Amino acid sequence: MRPRPADFFDHDRVEQIVKQETNEAPTREPAGLSPANSRRRIETHPKALRLLKWLGRNFHYGASALLALCLLPLLLRNKLPLRYAWGVLVSTYCVFGAQSLFLAGSLLVTTHLAKVDGLGRHLRQLGIRLLLGIVCVIVLLRFFTEFWAIVLAADMSLIAAFLTRYGWRKCARTVLSFLVPAAYFFGGLVLIASYNDIILSRRFFAADDRVFEGMDEWLLHGWSVPRLCHWALSIFPLNFFHFLEWIYYGLFPVIGLGLIFACLRHGRRRGMQFVGAILTAYYLALALFYVWPSQGPYYLCPRHFANFPRQLQTYWLQEQSIRGATALWNHIPLDKITFVYFIAFPCIHITQGLIVLWFLRRWKAIRVALLVYNVLLAGAIVLLEWHYLVDIIAGVLIAGIAVIAVEGGFGFQGDTSGMESGRFAAAK
Repeated sequence: MRPRPADFFDHDRVEQIVKQETNEAPTREPAGLSPANSRRRIETHPKALRLLKWLGRNFHYGASALLALCLLPLLLRNKLPLRYAWGVLVSTYCVFGAQSLFLAGSLLVTTHLAKVDGLGRHLRQLGIRLLLGIVCVIVLLRFFTEFWAIVLAADMSLIAAFLTRYGWRKCARTVLSFLVPAAYFFGGLVLIASYNDIILSRRFFAADDRVFEGMDEWLLHGWSVPRLCHWALSIFPLNFFHFLEWIYYGLFPVIGLGLIFACLRHGRRRGMQFVGAILTAYYLALALFYVWPSQGPYYLCPRHFANFPRQLQTYWLQEQSIRGATALWNHIPLDKITFVYFIAFPCIHITQGLIVLWFLRRWKAIRVALLVYNVLLAGAIVLLEWHYLVDIIAGVLIAGIAVIAVEGGFGFQGDTSGMESGRFAAAK
């Protein structure tokens, strides 16, 4: 076969001769277009942006330190007590911790997380463990109510299952990785309760309720939160509102659940991020409350305490909230500072629910459950007349700001101080 004319040419030799004659250097790929440099340009942020992300991730640390330093002078200046009801504060925190552990154990059993690495088999074993659990409940009934006996027995069973599966040493590391964020969270809540009282002693607690009520009427085309509440009272039975209270006050164990799972999945660092997001939201809420103080729609409703059922816990808590806020505004001396929250704008309830949803979003079953829970929570907030619709919208925005600030836009790399991350990686 006769070769084609092009096959007689040495193309490499021709190209080399041409380059030598034109005195050109060999062609190179522009530095900005090479794959390595492209990745480097994407991964390298401007210094200002990196500084902004660093400030966002560590904002809650600086805010906590600053608030702690200014606490004593502000308490003295506003003639507030320097004593705290430590017994009430610690016991309340431990109660919510026990409920959170019970909820976490229930989810580990009922979701696919319990199937990871044989953990479900240990949690579901019957026989001797079941018998010991029944004996434990019977013993606890001598000191606690039926509900708390079951909760504490379940908590002890869960702890025993973890000790059996992972051993003392690994469980001790997990407990330590959980206690540090939990202690930091407790300190932050004490600061929030203190500054809540400080703000109320300087600002009228319902100064902007009329403004928010007007905004609600504009958004709802003439309706308002009190009108929606009274409409629901005329249609639904009392048990429906007991269910709404269960949803509303059940947020606190859900927050503990988020902290427990964050520490189990990634260790202390992720737990600190979770707590930091919630404290960031609280600190922003304190600043907004100082600028636009409001009590809630139940304060302006003239028929609220006449029509709202006295059988509900919300009735007495709202009445107590108005009395407490009035006492602080009138500078009536307090005995001790405790966990009392007065802020209506923004709604931190929905903020915390969304933050928990974000941090537990990797588990599909829990993500779906938390989505449903947050929808029910928004309805409970409105129908129990705790917050305006504007408060909920602001709470959603605060949740987004807090999460963006704490995450910092980087891919999180968890440590292994908790239960080995790989053991739970399959549960995504």
